[in-house]
Amino acid sequence: MLNKKDFIELEYTAKISEGGMVFATTDEKTAKENGIFAKEEKYSPVILCLGEGYLLQGLENKLIGKEEGKEYSFNLEPEEAFGKKSASMVHLVSTKKFRESNIAPMPGLQVNIDGVIGIVKTVSGGRTMVDFNHPLSGKKIEYSVKVLRKVADDKEKLKAYLRMVHIGSEPDVKEGNASIELPFDVGGNVKEKLSEKIREVIPSIKSISFTKKESK
Repeated sequence: MLNKKDFIELEYTAKISEGGMVFATTDEKTAKENGIFAKEEKYSPVILCLGEGYLLQGLENKLIGKEEGKEYSFNLEPEEAFGKKSASMVHLVSTKKFRESNIAPMPGLQVNIDGVIGIVKTVSGGRTMVDFNHPLSGKKIEYSVKVLRKVADDKEKLKAYLRMVHIGSEPDVKEGNASIELPFDVGGNVKEKLSEKIREVIPSIKSISFTKKESK
């Protein structure tokens, strides 16, 4: 049975319930068949810590209590997935603001306004309507998931967690002592918080040391 904080390896494919459009998958063949293949993506099963937000919270909640080695199909309501559409997230923006950045706004164009991504809905006179809701908000989502296994090895868990927090590292773990080689310098406060979180999700790791990877 799967529990919160378990490290699990799984495969999944996600699609919009209405129309069946696939928008995410761990399978290369499925990605190619549905026109979403990206060369920079690595298509393979993923290892994650359940309940740590790697997947949608609604999906993680549904996985808790399930069994490894089985396949499941989950239907998520909008509030369990990317949220309901909110009228407060639709704003009128001066068209002049786009033109000052050499952008010609048109319906369907994805734009970045003050660091927030939105989609242009309409352009009328000097006003452009931009929807800052998530593109999949208001949609019911269907996930097909195969739980391959629970991960038991601490080194494998640590490597997966570092990948989850976007740190590419090949750590080593021996008798509860972990060493992590970082490709960049980080402050003591960052190391402290990272160490605290690692010990929270992998309690069998008691001590953690950091080194900086030497450039060749």
